[in-house]
Amino acid sequence: MRHTILTLASFAALLAATFSAPAHAASDRYCLQGRTWGYPGNCQFASYQQCLATASGTSSYCGINPRYAFAQQRDYY
Repeated sequence: MRHTILTLASFAALLAATFSAPAHAASDRYCLQGRTWGYPGNCQFASYQQCLATASGTSSYCGINPRYAFAQQRDYY
């Protein structure tokens, strides 16, 4: 019984930590692009190196996410 309660408590803590963690703002800065991915591609990479590692050995390539490339520049005064 004690093992079941401990397991349920651990699972509840894991769920709470998963859903309460803040999202990283730049977690989709780079996109894996190519024939199989289309445009803009698989945009889930925070760094260019992560994207290159995934593209390694395929006919895909990495590019900047269009959301960031064509974002409006804001002037703060």
